[in-house]
Amino acid sequence: LAEGELTGYEIACPRHGAKFDIRNGRVLAMPATKPTIAHDVQISGEDVLVRINEQPLMVTQATAEANAVAAVAAPAPVPLETGDSAAAVNTGSQRVASSNQAEDIIRQELKKVIDPELFVNIVDLGLVYGVELTPAAQSDAGPKLDVKIEMTLTSPACPAGPQIIAQAKDVLGRMDTVGAVEVKLVMTPPWTPDKMSDEAKDQLGIF
Repeated sequence: LAEGELTGYEIACPRHGAKFDIRNGRVLAMPATKPTIAHDVQISGEDVLVRINEQPLMVTQATAEANAVAAVAAPAPVPLETGDSAAAVNTGSQRVASSNQAEDIIRQELKKVIDPELFVNIVDLGLVYGVELTPAAQSDAGPKLDVKIEMTLTSPACPAGPQIIAQAKDVLGRMDTVGAVEVKLVMTPPWTPDKMSDEAKDQLGIF
């Protein structure tokens, strides 16, 4: 924050755009969800007196550790099979052919990708804008689906962007029934907190 832009009592992080109130460390804008430490300052003549605080003046109930545990406790993915232009899902003795169901399975797999700063998966954060499935070229391994993901980041300057994109490709690429994987990064429309699921908002304590 030392390199951030200060406007009145509001300071903006130069890396992600999060904003804080310098008087108490309160979060004013995402992607930050927890207060930062603010120190008590007093000017006495030509002296600047600072009392160092060890903890934020405003502390939320959720901790990063609790968020991480909740984020990885996602349901196990359902096996995905392909056939013609639709995908088939085995659910016990029931076999359902549905491209919508296949997209749901892809999104479920993408929940394994966790934002390293917010400790919430990219699907519940609302970063995945679209999933496009097309039949892949036939191979000895059987029919597969090519997957194209359109996603965004919480901030255009997010340093974790390359890591998140690489993990999304890796997670989908390891599925037996997935062929080529393309991840397209877009910034329009820009991400906003209202795109998060209720579970993510509850996990970050921002209701």
